[in-house]
Amino acid sequence: MKLKEIRDLSGKELEARKRELKEELFRLRLQQASGQLEKPAELRNIRREVARIQTILSERRMKEAAAQTQTV
Repeated sequence: MKLKEIRDLSGKELEARKRELKEELFRLRLQQASGQLEKPAELRNIRREVARIQTILSERRMKEAAAQTQTV
């Protein structure tokens, strides 16, 4: 998923996507431990996408916090 596509998602959608990716990452790690992982690069790609999502969520939380402190 591209960064622009991630930014277009709502907070709930981002949380759901993050949960899905973490589950997929778990399954891939199990495959890697058992020696059945066909695409090792997929682990890296998923970890990076999770990091992108976490970054976007963090940015949004910081903006909300800043907006709340300005209105107080």
